Amino acid sequence: MKIRNCTAIAFVLTACLATAGCGTSTDSGDGDTLVLKAGFSTVASDPRVVATELFKEEVETATDGRIVIEIYPDGELGADSDLISGIVNGDVDITASSAGNFANYDANVGISAFPFLFDSFDEAWAFVDGDIEKEAEKNLASCNIRVLGHYDNGFRCVTTSKDVGPVNSVDDMQGLIIRTPENQIVMQTMQLLGAEPRVLDFTKLKDALRNGEFDAQENPIPVIYNNGLYEVQSNLAITNHSYDVMLFVIREDIWKKLSEEDKKIILDAAAKAQVKDRELVRTQTEEYIEKLEEEGMTVTYPDLEEFKAATSNAVDVFADTYDAKLLDKIR
Repeated sequence: MKIRNCTAIAFVLTACLATAGCGTSTDSGDGDTLVLKAGFSTVASDPRVVATELFKEEVETATDGRIVIEIYPDGELGADSDLISGIVNGDVDITASSAGNFANYDANVGISAFPFLFDSFDEAWAFVDGDIEKEAEKNLASCNIRVLGHYDNGFRCVTTSKDVGPVNSVDDMQGLIIRTPENQIVMQTMQLLGAEPRVLDFTKLKDALRNGEFDAQENPIPVIYNNGLYEVQSNLAITNHSYDVMLFVIREDIWKKLSEEDKKIILDAAAKAQVKDRELVRTQTEEYIEKLEEEGMTVTYPDLEEFKAATSNAVDVFADTYDAKLLDKIR
């Protein structure tokens, strides 16, 4: 994994943004209005976007319109990698993306994605709201990334095409060409299960599946349903192989220029948005399996003990990548 040099990034940002304002400032007649662009790779119905609509409402109301949040879903501002690099470089102001997608800037950030760490949402939320996750994220500020909260993306599951057939066991994973995000832990998990992971931006995934470029893909249930992946995949295996926390972030250079009052407003709004997102993801995870069956997907429930055994040494594989103390806590 190529880790960006955040010290160099911070130096460039200091030089390039020293005279720049936060976001885009416009004269509202009563003074400057701060306009912040929030970009997302998924459709507007995705919980991360819906929750950010609440964030927008809370911030704009509490600031009497001094801070305006403009939301751009469906990859309008780019794929996840573009959105995160946009935060780092100052081109995008706010986004939410899987923690592993930030690992190019600090590998430790994706530590919560190790296979089968959690058996429930409550366990996962306790972890990401705790000290281990905070420790894993501590270096992001030097990359111009300020974490406002932890959205939820759910537990990742495998879908396959009609020609491949359903997944019922680890044997059925052998040789599958499967799309994954640029997340080293998820990719390694797929390799340990016998599949062949290949990276592709989420914004290009549906067309690639339609064109038969992959045998399979893996994503949480709400993502599969809300983005219509059932239209191009026939089978869903409830593997829950990796928990997917999303970091809800803002540019650090913007954050530093905000008043203490506005920082509190933004953090309070982010906390409400986090609760909204998690409620939506838990509910949709429970309810959308039936909806996916109604859309024609075959749903299978493989023996997860077999999957856990196949991936049991995943932590050891990354002994030279992650902080040793963090890995010990994971173990």
